[in-house]
Amino acid sequence: MSDVIKSYLAEIDREFKTGKATEHTHRPALKKLIEALDGGIRATNEPKRVECGAPDFVLRRDGFTVGYVETKDLGKSLDEAEDSDQLQRYKRSLPNLILTDYLEFRWFVDGVERDSARLGRIGKGGKILPDKKGIDETAQLLQLFLESRPQPITTPKDLSERAAKLAHIIRDTIVEAFLKDKHPRTCGICGRPSPRFSFPI
Repeated sequence: MSDVIKSYLAEIDREFKTGKATEHTHRPALKKLIEALDGGIRATNEPKRVECGAPDFVLRRDGFTVGYVETKDLGKSLDEAEDSDQLQRYKRSLPNLILTDYLEFRWFVDGVERDSARLGRIGKGGKILPDKKGIDETAQLLQLFLESRPQPITTPKDLSERAAKLAHIIRDTIVEAFLKDKHPRTCGICGRPSPRFSFPI
């Protein structure tokens, strides 16, 4: 497993050194890594939107969704990314999620950080310096992430929590749709602008 991750790091390092790489440049390497760690996983880059947005990867096994991955550019602060509205929506809505800048991996289960690990850091001259301990920790994190299974609903509390998450998704979707609609609507009878409605956040 460590050989697979070392190959991934070498590919990331090679692209990063060109000075031309973007967040999207490294996605094929990440896809290759995920599918190499678990041969039953299909990692789809830029999948169709889901209710809460458009995570960068959706991971499926035998047609069932296993988890999601959101990527940020190498070196970008994951603390800032995690505080964004986008990640707050994802954490509320996606039960098995990884946020990564391709070196650091943060794993969230039902919106709560379960684990984090770092493969290395960016050194002088833009060279990626691997961390042996971090490689082992990341391998374990990714393996557990890929093996994660949806938790069954067994109590009324479980049901209410799932329902609350669904309500958040619906609310976010409606609010986003209204915010995108910047053209004033007119009444079909009198031709006057229709009033806009606001939703409590």
